[in-house]
Amino acid sequence: MDATFTVAGLFAGIGGLELGLQRAGGHTELLCECWAPAQLVLAEQWPETELHSDVRTLAALPSVDVVTAGFPCQDLSQAGRTAGITGANSSLVSHVFRLLKQAQPRWLVLENVRNMLVLDKGRAMRYLIDELEGLGYRWAYRLVDSRSSGVPQRRQRVLLVASRTEDPRSVLMADEAGELNPATFADTAHGFYWTEGLTGVGWAKDALPTLKGGSSVGIPSPPAAWVPSLPVGRQIITPIIEDAEALQGFPRGWTAPAQVDGKRNGPRWKLVGNAVTVGVSAWLGRRLSEPGEPITTGTPFDKSRWPTAAWGGAGRAWASPLSMWPVQEPYSHLVDVLDLEQAVPLSHRATAGFVSRAERSTLRFDADFLVALKDHLRIKAAELGAA
Repeated sequence: MDATFTVAGLFAGIGGLELGLQRAGGHTELLCECWAPAQLVLAEQWPETELHSDVRTLAALPSVDVVTAGFPCQDLSQAGRTAGITGANSSLVSHVFRLLKQAQPRWLVLENVRNMLVLDKGRAMRYLIDELEGLGYRWAYRLVDSRSSGVPQRRQRVLLVASRTEDPRSVLMADEAGELNPATFADTAHGFYWTEGLTGVGWAKDALPTLKGGSSVGIPSPPAAWVPSLPVGRQIITPIIEDAEALQGFPRGWTAPAQVDGKRNGPRWKLVGNAVTVGVSAWLGRRLSEPGEPITTGTPFDKSRWPTAAWGGAGRAWASPLSMWPVQEPYSHLVDVLDLEQAVPLSHRATAGFVSRAERSTLRFDADFLVALKDHLRIKAAELGAA
């Protein structure tokens, strides 16, 4: 493929896939997105690109090299309804296959949540693979951790690449760096979900757990961070929306065009939480532009349980032993990404709820973390009393 390749983005969201591909030489000729706040972002960031509002009414794809589709995950995500691939939102991926019947892109890129591999006993993946093979595509997929791109967010997403004419392994399976040395992660900050505490906290050293999209008032499990170096009362904080953008690899303020309703941040958290990490798609774009030699052998499997990486075609499938870290980009420590002055201390109510659940939980917590939480709770209670 030439250094510059053309792209059509379906279910484009705020353009995480397309922005990464652009950084690797891609030129976006079509964007399709139905949600009005996301459309505002796309129109601002790609003012010269055709923007279509509904994949269901899109008659045909332009002649492009790459078609992307980060199709809706609400029916697949553990944070959503898990209705499956036939749910009202996720079933929209069927329009990708409708459009591909008349199009001849060199590459197709699909992206979705890790839960897609196990949902409904693997039926979601079997549906996608059966549809692709029915159209004559070979395919490969790989679970990729966003931290491999250098951002301090532990986010694992399935990337699936398919082609009628090329070997998808040359894109997804030509790189293998292995997980970063644990010593690289600093003790200066830890991320967790403050809405949990009984069965899990999403604990992450020197990173936040996955940013998630959700309701209009924010993400369903907003992450928090414990930063021991901050003063008591500010050690337990939640990131601002610009931090979230940076944790996804976007420029700060990328989603500002969507903030038009007067509400604090409006739909911006949902937009960012649903997005594709830009650095991951930039790596993908580099390999789409310059495919490499596949570096893995595989083990045949029967598609009843989907591994974290695999490839196949024409009814056959092989599991790959590759890790979730195709590359190791220079790592940004969490304290260097968060705006520690603007970050919002976790409220008394939120802290009290988490502490209560943690005390009843059978989970093991870092002792210093529990002390910091209780000190934070004491300060917040005193502030309420003084108010």
